[in-house]
Amino acid sequence: MAPHAALMWHGGQTEAAAQLYPAAPGPWLDLSTGISPWAWPVPAIEPQQWQALPSRTALEHLELAAATAFGMNNPEQIAAVPGSDIAIRLLARLLPAERVAVIGQSYAGYRAAWPEARVLPFDKARGAELMICANPNNPDGWIIEARKLQRLRNIRIVDEAFADAMPEVSMLPQRNGAIVLRSFGKFFGLAGIRLGFVVANKPLIRELRNLLGDWPISGPAIAIGTAAYCDRTWQSTQRLRLTKGSAQLTALLRSQGLQDAGGTANFRLCHAPDAPGLFTHLCRAGILVRPFIDRPGQLRLGIPGTETDWARLETALLAWSKRND
Repeated sequence: MAPHAALMWHGGQTEAAAQLYPAAPGPWLDLSTGISPWAWPVPAIEPQQWQALPSRTALEHLELAAATAFGMNNPEQIAAVPGSDIAIRLLARLLPAERVAVIGQSYAGYRAAWPEARVLPFDKARGAELMICANPNNPDGWIIEARKLQRLRNIRIVDEAFADAMPEVSMLPQRNGAIVLRSFGKFFGLAGIRLGFVVANKPLIRELRNLLGDWPISGPAIAIGTAAYCDRTWQSTQRLRLTKGSAQLTALLRSQGLQDAGGTANFRLCHAPDAPGLFTHLCRAGILVRPFIDRPGQLRLGIPGTETDWARLETALLAWSKRND
């Protein structure tokens, strides 16, 4: 039996899962999003950040901190946005095109923003007027070499939502005219902040800022984002932690007979002989992972954040493995 449609559009649908599986033990362990289970430690927020309208100067400081972390030297080419998902939808308004290609099976939000887009392999998408790709790709982690993307002359949107933990794959700072998206919440484990960035040539950045208005980012989000991007020591620790967790998850899945199908430092994709059955089994154990309409034999799992969570996942997978021996 295929997973319910409500659980196949985005990750994080624990409320829907709890309604569909009311007997599952709580609290739910949500491994469906790829968001880091380890969050940057948010300090106390000054009351002024809640009470006053965000200042343009503070927003510029945030964009400068992000640009520096990304290896850029021109903060005029970066705009903070309230999450990279909304940036995708705004770019669809700013970049109308007749021939749009999405590279491979990827994030569903691209097709929502550009319904006319064709899903094509990279080698067949070069003739498209507008090309959209996730790099590394979500959910299989496939990577297009930056130099290949840099050489193209069409309009390119490169979504680097999961590149913070893998900076070696990034196009920044040598993007050669490409539009690059970055996400704050996935790497820093603070998805509720709703913060992302668009890196592009100045004319597009100006158009985007006009659409976003004068206060696109909340004061608390500005304060948190600025401090987090300046905390290089924590970022280095986070990269090591995510890389180790991804390797540990790969080993656990393989030990239970599940074939690794790729992924990133934030998540792993696996083949399962009966992926829908395994998904249901995990839901009944109160563990939510990510199924896919266009990948019915695969599931994506995020990294457990505590020893208790690791043990809970391992116990559920072991029960499934024994059941199918």
